[in-house]
Amino acid sequence: MTSPAKLVIRNIGLILSGKIEQPILDGDCIIALDGKISEVGYSKDLDLDNAETLIDAHGTCVSPGLIDSHVHPVIGDYTPRQQQLNWIDSTLHGGVTCMISAGEVHAPGRPKDIVGLKAMAIAAQRWYENFRPSGVKVLAGAPVIEQGMVEEDFKDLADAGVKLLGEVGLGTVKAGETAKEMVAWARKYGIQSTIHTGGPSIPGSGLIDKDVVLEADADIIGHINGGHTALPDSQITCLCESCLRGIEIVHNGNERAGLLAMRTAFELKQPERIILGTDGPAGSGAQPLGILRMIAMLSSLGDVPVEIAWCFGTGNTARMRDLDCGIIEAGKSADMIVVDRAQHAPGKDMLDSIRQGNLPGVGMTIIDGVVRSHRSRNTPPAETLPELVRAPPAAAAGGH
Repeated sequence: MTSPAKLVIRNIGLILSGKIEQPILDGDCIIALDGKISEVGYSKDLDLDNAETLIDAHGTCVSPGLIDSHVHPVIGDYTPRQQQLNWIDSTLHGGVTCMISAGEVHAPGRPKDIVGLKAMAIAAQRWYENFRPSGVKVLAGAPVIEQGMVEEDFKDLADAGVKLLGEVGLGTVKAGETAKEMVAWARKYGIQSTIHTGGPSIPGSGLIDKDVVLEADADIIGHINGGHTALPDSQITCLCESCLRGIEIVHNGNERAGLLAMRTAFELKQPERIILGTDGPAGSGAQPLGILRMIAMLSSLGDVPVEIAWCFGTGNTARMRDLDCGIIEAGKSADMIVVDRAQHAPGKDMLDSIRQGNLPGVGMTIIDGVVRSHRSRNTPPAETLPELVRAPPAAAAGGH
């Protein structure tokens, strides 16, 4: 019987869990078997022998891989919106190991007839399931709902493996009553929904105000801080107060409105509702460091501990999206990043530096227990880098 592939990360200085109720874990070692975390604790108490992959963290921080809750992929690692190749690989270098599509809306000639939109959603779900750019998990196949869809269409999509709706409001369905019916059909068949919030973003979209958002009752209040244009403050606070759905704050939105939404969630004692996305690639471009920038912005300007803000981009999203990543605990996917304070950055340590608004340096990314990248080409250089002490032959030769 073949022994399970074993990953050991030792000499960890800080473990960020992704769990908002316990954001920092005791321990200096993480072990994973066959791509799943098996143990978290202190090296002296764990079996470190026979590791196929051995990483010395050299006192740096290990956290769950970041999750981007709001992206618009099209096909492979290419975005026609920005005519850019390898934007997903670039985002991996920003510490993101999982992305969630809010609709493949930038596809040239995107079909808007019901047969065509269903076909495109199923195809997008398949090609990102079969091809993971640089190992990144892209959950895609998110159809934009259109007038004329019936309950059977949502059953067909679910039966074919589609689990997401694209942003409600980007298609012809803009009335709250119609959206509510279709969102309910989606929910009945296990499809999670996100609604566009705020002013128009692309041709064909329109204003979606608080009344439509509340009536539609989608699972995620997509870019509550606007994508790009935010709703008035009174409507943002009303949305936070009037439902218990996910409060998604995005990089491509209004930063002040994002801070307002976050503060309102804390006032309601519901910080677990806050999740982060970039809403890219879009007119603002692709943002490889978007999730890290959101964590630094919300923490530094919103007076929130970094380890809590970190949960917005990891465990909060994982729990709301029912993912098996985003949290450091036994049984979860071994999707992790190794990070440290940036070279010459102010602050007594990494958390203090981020609290002052600075980005950390990503030294390594790991997906399903496999090292996917080393020193980031996009973040500032980390003060201390982890060391890959031992690796499987293919990885040692650069095959990862």
